[in-house]
Amino acid sequence: MEEIHITIYQPKVVVLGAGSLFFGRQVIWQMVHSEYLNKGTLSLVDTDENRLKRLVKLARMVVEANNVDLKIEGSTNRKDVLKDADFVVLSFAKDTVKYRGIDCEISEKYGIRMCSGDTIGPGGIFRAMRELPEIMRCARDIEEICPEAWVINYINPSTIHGIALKRYAPKLKTFALCDSHHMPHKKVIYAERAGIIGNKSEYTEEIDRKFDLRIAGVNHFTWLLKAEYEGRDVLSKIAESLKRSAETETVGGDTGAKALFNDAISYQLFDIFGFVPTCTAHTKEYVPYWQGLGKLEDEIPPLSIWETEDRYKRHEEMWQQIDGFLNSEIPIEEYMTSFGPDHATDIIENMVGGLGKTFYINTLNQGAVTNMNDDAFLELLCEVNMDGVKPVHVGEMPRGIRGMQELVLDTHELTAEAIVEGDHKKLRRAMLTDPLVNSIADADQIISELLELEKDIIPKHWYTKSLV
Repeated sequence: MEEIHITIYQPKVVVLGAGSLFFGRQVIWQMVHSEYLNKGTLSLVDTDENRLKRLVKLARMVVEANNVDLKIEGSTNRKDVLKDADFVVLSFAKDTVKYRGIDCEISEKYGIRMCSGDTIGPGGIFRAMRELPEIMRCARDIEEICPEAWVINYINPSTIHGIALKRYAPKLKTFALCDSHHMPHKKVIYAERAGIIGNKSEYTEEIDRKFDLRIAGVNHFTWLLKAEYEGRDVLSKIAESLKRSAETETVGGDTGAKALFNDAISYQLFDIFGFVPTCTAHTKEYVPYWQGLGKLEDEIPPLSIWETEDRYKRHEEMWQQIDGFLNSEIPIEEYMTSFGPDHATDIIENMVGGLGKTFYINTLNQGAVTNMNDDAFLELLCEVNMDGVKPVHVGEMPRGIRGMQELVLDTHELTAEAIVEGDHKKLRRAMLTDPLVNSIADADQIISELLELEKDIIPKHWYTKSLV
């Protein structure tokens, strides 16, 4: 009789920053749902003991309700659970709502409008000032305890942190993620825009195979460079759909600053450059057009500013939902219908199971965009497995867009160097390279004020010598 071999997957996934609810809730769902992951171990780490206990209890309740063999661990000290990790996901951010509010408020005072404030402009630079030192401390612990683990950065600014990990922890296997291009969900949206399907329920694997998309660029500054269905170009159809929806676009639904006028802005950028931005909620912050600097009134108003209080309310509502599951006000059986797959754990499942799917990942270009450097850190469609990440060929980045990409990359690279090296001059140079900064005096004052207002979280060495 032929012997039958059954593969049992027992991967260990460690989440640093489990209390970051935009990821923490979904990773529980995916680890329980996936047959490739639900016999392994999920280790949840958070420095806030109260939040950690709630997440660990929730995860164990979901595991029990779904009768799977997933082991749940929890610790406030990452060193306790890193041993034997196959994947370490970085998803922490200390008091990010508070500090993004400070970044945006001070920047607005000097004429810089940020609707998100976590990637570009003074907000991006100072978020990296707060988060990257801890990321590098995590990297050192991983090098010591589980050097073969895959390290997935899920913390903005994704490019700065991804560059730093590649450059300053080169022995680790690392890449960075953003949920904006979670596949196949992104393709489904564009299939609807192109008129290929009427709604997402009509999307099939056959349509997916026939629909060829190429998105590329620096994270949050990505562009749809190719959209073909059965060999026919449908990019203009997608743009026309944006134009139509822009005509009736309202501020209903998600009224946050990141959501306002995105279709109108997308079409206006398409009209200028001939390609569609794919992450407009952030891209509109990367360019000066909606900063309110023009002498004439524009068709689209200047950017709205990041809304700190509304964000606090959203986070509170998410914790209320979790507590609802914990105290049985919401039946735990409803957990698996309340959430869905997550980008990072989708990729982990694909790597563990050898499923052969492609995903958008932030990594080194490696020739995918032919007229940008091989070491340019870009968000690209990639083949990814346990052996590594390989970007799929894109072709040339169009003129105009490419120049802006390079400027953004310079800002990000200078920021990564400044923070890891503790270099005041490079910090100032990064700020003055940033595409949103227009005044040397203003830039110096922004740095000075943010260092003062955030001195309880910025590393102390930034205060031991003068800026210039």
